[in-house]
Amino acid sequence: MLIGEVARRSGVSARMLRHYESLGLLRPSGRTGSGYREYSGEDIRRIFHIESLRSLGLSLREIGRALDDPGFTPSALVDDLIRQTRERIAAETDLLTRLRRIDAAEPAGWEDVLQVVAVLQALGSKSPAARQRAALSAGDEVPVEALVEAVLRETEPNVAGALRWALARSGADGTALLAKGLDSPVAAVRERAVRSLAELAGDEPTAHLRDALAHPDVVVRGHAALALGTRGVADAIPVLIYMIVDGRNDTDAADALSVLASDTATADRIAGGLVSRLGTGTDASADISTPTDTGTDQCLHEVGGPAGHSTHGTTEAPARVRLTQSLADIPGDTASRALIELAQDADRAVAVTATYLLRLRDAH
Repeated sequence: MLIGEVARRSGVSARMLRHYESLGLLRPSGRTGSGYREYSGEDIRRIFHIESLRSLGLSLREIGRALDDPGFTPSALVDDLIRQTRERIAAETDLLTRLRRIDAAEPAGWEDVLQVVAVLQALGSKSPAARQRAALSAGDEVPVEALVEAVLRETEPNVAGALRWALARSGADGTALLAKGLDSPVAAVRERAVRSLAELAGDEPTAHLRDALAHPDVVVRGHAALALGTRGVADAIPVLIYMIVDGRNDTDAADALSVLASDTATADRIAGGLVSRLGTGTDASADISTPTDTGTDQCLHEVGGPAGHSTHGTTEAPARVRLTQSLADIPGDTASRALIELAQDADRAVAVTATYLLRLRDAH
C-alpha cells in the first residue's frame, strides 16, 4: 500500500508518516519499482500502535522505546503519565478558578484585572505577612469565593483573623460557601468554617449555626453554641451546659449562659439544666423538672458526651465545681436555692464555692 492510500485510511498525514520515518519510528517494509514507499499490513498496525500511544500523551521518543525495547515495562511510564496528568489538571483547574474570579469581579479595564490578579496572588503567597496585608487591604474587587477559600485554608491565627474580618467587612454573601466547609473531612477546615460563620451577622449565618449545634464534631458544636449564646439564641443552652461538664471552653460557655439568662424563665431553665447535671438530688433540682428542662436534658443526651458521662448528673468532682461556678451569674430563685443546697454538699470544693457565691449574691 502506497503512502497516499495509507494516509487516507489511517488518518495520519503523509507528512507525518515521513516524519515518523525520519525519526526511525516507522520504516516502510518495501519500495516499488519506481522507488515509492510501500507499507505492509504489519506497518499499518505499527502506525495504529503509534497513534494509540500518542493519544495517551506519550512523546514520540517514549513511543519508540515502548515499541522497540523488549525489556520495557509500561507500568512505570503509565504511573508517570498519571502523575503528569493530575498535575496538569490541577494547574488548569487553578487557572480556570482564577479566571472565574476575575470575571466575577467584573473588571472595567486591564488595570482592574491586574489589581485582582495581584490580590489573588498575595492571598496565595507563602508569606504570612503578605497574606495578612492582602486580607487587610482587600476591597470590593476581591471575589467572595477567594476570601472564603483563603479563610478555610489559612493556618496562621493572625492571618485567619484578618481574613475573617475582611470577609465580614465585604458584605458579600459567603455564608453558603462557609457552611459547606462544615462538611469538610478535615477537622481544622470545619473549625475555620464555623468560626468564620460566627463572625457574620444576619439570619442566614445564624441559621447555619443553629444547624451546627447538632454537628457530630464537638468543636463545631462548641463554637456554634458560643456564637449563638452571645446572640441570645436559647437553643444553644444544652450544648453550653455540656461544654461546662466537659471542661471545653467552660469559662466562655458560662459567660454565654449568663448572657442568655436575661429573663426569669430562661434563667430558671439554665439553672435547672446546671443542677440536673450536678446530680445533687436537691429540692431545687426537683422544683425545676419542667417539660422545658426535660427537653434540655434530652438535647444534652442527643448532642452527645464522652462515654461514661451520665445523662442525669455528673459525678466527676472537677465538673461539679465548674457547674457550681456557672451558677454565679445566673439570676433568680432557682439558682439561689441550688447554691444554698450546694453549700451543704459533701464535696468540700463544691460547698466552699457555693458558699462564696452566696456571699457575693447577698452583697449585691
